[in-house]
Amino acid sequence: MTIFATPSAELDIAADLLTLLRTTDTEPRPNPQLEAVTLAVAADLPVLLWGEPGIGKTAALHQLAESLDLPLTTVIASVHEPSDFSGLPIVGDDPAEQGVPLAPPDWAVRLVRAGRGLLFLDELSTATPAVQAALLRLVLERRIGSLQLPPGVRIVAAANPRASAADGWELSAPLANRFVHLQWTHDPEVVVRGLGGTWPRATLPRLDPELLPGAVDFARRAVTGLLTARPTLVHRLPGSETRKGGAWPSPRSWDMTLSLIAFATAAGATRDVLAQLVRGTVGDGPGLELLAWIDRMDLPDPEVLLADPAGAELPERGDRRQAALEGVVAAVNARPDRARWDAAWELLVRAAETGPPDLVVVPATTLAALRREEWEVPVAIERLAGVVDVSRRADRVPAGAGAGAGAGR
Repeated sequence: MTIFATPSAELDIAADLLTLLRTTDTEPRPNPQLEAVTLAVAADLPVLLWGEPGIGKTAALHQLAESLDLPLTTVIASVHEPSDFSGLPIVGDDPAEQGVPLAPPDWAVRLVRAGRGLLFLDELSTATPAVQAALLRLVLERRIGSLQLPPGVRIVAAANPRASAADGWELSAPLANRFVHLQWTHDPEVVVRGLGGTWPRATLPRLDPELLPGAVDFARRAVTGLLTARPTLVHRLPGSETRKGGAWPSPRSWDMTLSLIAFATAAGATRDVLAQLVRGTVGDGPGLELLAWIDRMDLPDPEVLLADPAGAELPERGDRRQAALEGVVAAVNARPDRARWDAAWELLVRAAETGPPDLVVVPATTLAALRREEWEVPVAIERLAGVVDVSRRADRVPAGAGAGAGAGR
């Protein structure tokens, strides 16, 4: 006689199977986009993850909250009214005396009671313009009605591009400029290993206390240095509505960028992570300019290299080495004399012998053009003959050409 389990028993067995399926482990694994998210969360900046539907944005944030031991509060922006974020007016006993307070929603009260948490604003690109306007104060000031969210609450949002969002809207420029925009893409290896039961572990960056003052100084010098040289980048509102809904430069987003550089420096973050954060805050163009500026800041002082060409240490990375050599040539052009010209040639020879020779071509050609008629061509140039025929170019420089170059500095 066959005995069948009751429906409730079958559901219990099904629940056991579901529990096994949902039980996963985590492991430390290099993941630049996850590291960028956790670093922005540590910096207490609102983060917006952009990605196609089903790519794992929501699952990643659930895992992030669990890894950071933060209670997760999920709010679907598009199913709420503007008053849910600005506060519901509650009429008291004497409105003329006490005014009409704006009562916060229950999820905000729970966050305040917990004192910490991860507020996840999902499906942000499906929120109407009126709801987006109501979110401005929440994202920037962390206020909902008359309630102030505690410092322990972090804000992370997720959105689909308008083309793939259900009844999607472009993000308004004021709301977009309050976020660090990060593109969330799938890594097949991470997905396969995760489906096998092990996902990358999200951990807060380890900040070196001894590096904090230097990190702040470095971040300030990087941002102010670029904006001093390129003042048009201080504020540049994009022309198209689509680009207004992304990352673009403004005093607010530059201030966020400064914070991210300081955190990335103190945490020893990779360049890939820093690039994602910088480009996600001020946009691709200004972000790439800032990264190039930071590279030049890290370059050795041209005067130090010229003072001791035999013992000078040149950067290993090709682009930074070439930039250092070009800086040396520019320094000679700014203050030309025979000893400095010869020292620059010695540096170029060392660079060609210890790294990719093609990096020397442009600076060597420029340096050759700085020769004065009375300067003899140094023997060191002959050692570069296999790279570029700078010896003959230097010999062909007409009298006074070098002086003209110096006069034009």
